[in-house]
Amino acid sequence: MSAENPIGAFLKTQRRAARLSQKEFALRSGLGLRFVRDLEQGKETVRLDKVNQALRMFGHQAVPGRIDR
Repeated sequence: MSAENPIGAFLKTQRRAARLSQKEFALRSGLGLRFVRDLEQGKETVRLDKVNQALRMFGHQAVPGRIDR
């Protein structure tokens, strides 16, 4: 698992700012607790539709973008 996952880090920060536990966030977003944990821990193989479902909780979505090298 990658420690540097900007989406996972963003969601973790937003979830904590909203004072939600991982379990509460999973319930409110309609996602599984295991998925939320995997995403926040940087699992590289997650479903984009579920990532967007999580991001929608905070008014965001994943979109294609250039990789800065």
